Amino acid sequence: MKVLVALIIGISIILSASLIADGLTDLRTGDRYVTVKGVAEREVDADLALWPIRFVATGNTLAEAQDLARKSREAIMAFLKLQAIEETKVELQRLDVTDTRANPYQGNNGEHKFIINQTLMVRANEIAKIQRAAQGVSELVDSGVVLSSDFGPAGPTYLFNGLNDIKPDMIAEATASAREAAAQFAKDADAELGGLRRANQGVFQILARDQAPGVMEGQQPVKTVRVVSTVEYYLQ
Repeated sequence: MKVLVALIIGISIILSASLIADGLTDLRTGDRYVTVKGVAEREVDADLALWPIRFVATGNTLAEAQDLARKSREAIMAFLKLQAIEETKVELQRLDVTDTRANPYQGNNGEHKFIINQTLMVRANEIAKIQRAAQGVSELVDSGVVLSSDFGPAGPTYLFNGLNDIKPDMIAEATASAREAAAQFAKDADAELGGLRRANQGVFQILARDQAPGVMEGQQPVKTVRVVSTVEYYLQ
């Protein structure tokens, strides 16, 4: 009987030691991992341009201001036509009429009692045409059109809408870059790279290609798309 009890206790001790060893091994394995980042960048061209052309017309009477606004609008449409921009790409988006006599706190000295602010929005996929037209906008000023930037930035805004088309390839590129960095770390640490522990895809950013003070992404028709993936690998 004593022999049987001793045998049972011995087996229990061996099993306990084995389980404890396995637990410590798992703990050490779980604690040994490396966190790396993989970067993927791609240069892309804008595929949509939004160009709000804002102008102002003033007059002592509403009819006078309206007539000047009509002439300015016709001059703008003629200018865009010369730039091979179709009329269907242009729409009226904003029209504000101000009667300065309605404001008792504004001294108008009997001049410009009516002010018309109007915005024509050009929306086109022909980026090169919009660029050329924007560079020649001084011709409108020379023809008597009074341009305004009171309601937002002047000039076109260039957009890139093809992000979903390039996402899969860029994610794969960023992941491969992260794994390469992890493999190099494992080699330097005299370890072997194990399986994936955790991954974070990261946020896609659309940046100005030429990053300099005062340069905004929307102003540049050529952009840089970047994604940074954070990946953790076990080390063995």
